[in-house]
Amino acid sequence: MEQPVISLSGASASLGARPVLRGIDLTVRRGEVVALLGANGSGKSTAVRAVVGQVPLTSGELELFGTPRRAFRDWARIGYVPQRTTAASGVPATVREVVSAGRLARTRLGLPRKADREAVRRALELVGMADRAGDSVNALSGGQHQRVLIARALAGEPELLIMDEPMAGVDQASQQVLADTLRQQVAGGTTVLLVLHELGPLEPLIDRAVVLRDGCVVHDGPPPKAVGQHALPGHDHVHPHADTASEPIRTGLLT
Repeated sequence: MEQPVISLSGASASLGARPVLRGIDLTVRRGEVVALLGANGSGKSTAVRAVVGQVPLTSGELELFGTPRRAFRDWARIGYVPQRTTAASGVPATVREVVSAGRLARTRLGLPRKADREAVRRALELVGMADRAGDSVNALSGGQHQRVLIARALAGEPELLIMDEPMAGVDQASQQVLADTLRQQVAGGTTVLLVLHELGPLEPLIDRAVVLRDGCVVHDGPPPKAVGQHALPGHDHVHPHADTASEPIRTGLLT
């Protein structure tokens, strides 16, 4: 059996004084594609933010690639696409500059090398944005912003890709581009953890679905057929828990 890439055991977390995760167990093994599903407020985004170190656990254990979270330092192995944010968060930047930020964990002394530039070029091509590399991100549509954020994560050539609702608010054409991009990553052996409100075009890629309800795991196995192409009951496509205005270009993975 493959080594767990993510292992959450008895994990609890709170936002302010409100408990959000209530002792969940979650294992993602190398090469798996796992979808986190659930209604608003079920704890999906908090779970992935706990994995990348943005939300501290109040109890339980987290291991990444077999290493306890407190001792884990190799963040270059993880690519993270946050939920519903703009690519530059109001900072003037080109598409290429934003995507280049995904190489920071692998760049020596902050100086880009040929390998860094090549990785950025490949990532832009993967998401169909190579022709917009020199454009300001402020000129992009919502779907194009999302492609840039995914390219930023892919530029780091991660072994583990974590994406928080990558299809939310994205047009059909961009959804298909993102699905095709993810298919290529999975074929190359990338491990993927996705927060989704519906499976949509990603359904054929999903190995396991973990459904959360009120901060607890209520299903861990094949994707529920009732979820398929539709939002889970109670999911209204609004994300009041996401602080989109303050999301920085660097996601906190490098701390």
